[in-house]
Amino acid sequence: MIIGRLPQRRVLAIQHIACEPPAAYEDELVARGIALERVEIDQGEPLPDWRDFDAIVAMGGPMSANDDHELPWLSEEKRAIGEAVRAGLPYWGVCLGAQLLAASLGAAVYQGDAPEIGMHDVVLTDSAAEDPVFAHAPAAFNTLQWHSETFDLPEGSVLLASSPAYRHQAFNWKRAYGLQFHLEVSVELAAQWGDVPAYATALEQTLGPGALPRLIEHVAHAEGPMIVLARMLFGRWLDGVVEPALSSSADGPRRTSAT
Repeated sequence: MIIGRLPQRRVLAIQHIACEPPAAYEDELVARGIALERVEIDQGEPLPDWRDFDAIVAMGGPMSANDDHELPWLSEEKRAIGEAVRAGLPYWGVCLGAQLLAASLGAAVYQGDAPEIGMHDVVLTDSAAEDPVFAHAPAAFNTLQWHSETFDLPEGSVLLASSPAYRHQAFNWKRAYGLQFHLEVSVELAAQWGDVPAYATALEQTLGPGALPRLIEHVAHAEGPMIVLARMLFGRWLDGVVEPALSSSADGPRRTSAT
């Protein structure tokens, strides 16, 4: 008699620069024994078929979500993200990953009034209290911000968090989540970001010459609570969004196998 077995959970991680891996989110996947397939799309690695995965995690990068002319692979990525999330595949997008989610759902991505860089608080909206991921998060918490673009909310999405400088800090659309801020970053990773020319320029223009050591000191003070919160929120997404999608008889999981 052949007994069916559930396949191992598989998550596709899309990176847009080597120094922006899933970091603490990846640590949570490893702790749960969930397989992660990493694609460094900026290095020319092709996107695999999203149907072969149980979820997508898309991270940040120095490019704009609108740089399709200079980076033609962005168009393919946005098309794949749009197809996947409309089909019900869970998605977790951070910084550029959040902007790509918005763009893939037809919302505009554009320059904000001024860059938001450094350690800044975000505040949850009233809607977050009903959300399976953010319901038990602190009402306000410290985050690392390093961006100058923002986005409109896609139609049908729910705003979950805001900051004084950028109103759209976190949102969800069905099983897809976009986070403009970083919680997952260690001191070591933040220091590596300071070596990226685009990031270093934006940092000095916003916070002044010699800003990197001060920022690293602030990240060091906040790192512990941030990473704890990163893994808690991501874990709640895995438990409250990804697993229900897989067990749904209507639209998940994407893969089946039996031996």
